Amino acid sequence: MIGTPIWLIVAVVLCGLAGRQVPTLVARIPQPELDPDLPPRPTYAEVAARPGLARRCGLASALAGCLVSATVGLDWPLLYLLPLVPIGVALAVVDWHTHLLPTVVVWPTLAGVVGLAAVAALAGGDPEAFVRALLGMVAVFVFFYALWWVHPAGMGFGDVRLSAVLGFALGYLGWPELVLGIYGGFLVFSVPGLAVAVVRRDRELLRVAFPFGPFLLVGALAGLVLGGPLWSGLVAG
Repeated sequence: MIGTPIWLIVAVVLCGLAGRQVPTLVARIPQPELDPDLPPRPTYAEVAARPGLARRCGLASALAGCLVSATVGLDWPLLYLLPLVPIGVALAVVDWHTHLLPTVVVWPTLAGVVGLAAVAALAGGDPEAFVRALLGMVAVFVFFYALWWVHPAGMGFGDVRLSAVLGFALGYLGWPELVLGIYGGFLVFSVPGLAVAVVRRDRELLRVAFPFGPFLLVGALAGLVLGGPLWSGLVAG
């Protein structure tokens, strides 16, 4: 760790510590009334009680926090990005196990991200980034809403709500990050089912329903890290 900036170490540690609190957050989410016609799902309390969850979430949050911090640098966007890291881990965990993205978490997260980004834009003297974030949020939300409206069985409305958060967060950073981040979510989402189907040589496995939220979040992280460099490479090349 020689030569590593102190602020980066602090950011990673804070994200890791916050990530370890994910089970506590998940356990406190109000349990919704489930449709009796749907297959049974584990409760949020059952998800939170899974062995080793705190450790895994802490590691995932620390890794994501490191990638975000190292990419953005010591700059004002970290004000809204770092708090989003452990919340994103929590949403990924919940969606993976329950196929639900709780409204009581997603909408307050969006409000908090918008508020902190407004402070970052004012403090950093970059109002254009905030406007771009709003445009990105609207564009991505409308796109996902259209997909849901056309084929609601293929996407939960929780994914539509989450898309607004990711559209805003990535839009603040730039259009390349936004485009790659959203496209990356779809690309990453296609990998598990295809890989399992190929390994087991069973095309029916392509119809297995995977939760979309975790892949959207991974794609957003990839867009944040790779969007700028890839765009610069394309322009330079």
